[in-house]
Amino acid sequence: MVINGVEKEYPEGITLAEVLKQEGYQREQIAVERNEEIVPKAEYDKVLLTSADHLEVVRFVGGG
Repeated sequence: MVINGVEKEYPEGITLAEVLKQEGYQREQIAVERNEEIVPKAEYDKVLLTSADHLEVVRFVGGG
């Protein structure tokens, strides 16, 4: 699979939540796009990934 433009290897059928955890992301601070579609946070534990998936993970940044 590809995460933010970088090829990564994870087993087929791993959940999105597990990949995010292993990559060091905190769910509360990110938004995820899978194959050009936004994934609702409530679905992270249910979404099973494949090697063909493309993920874009965006962190929220505060400022003023």
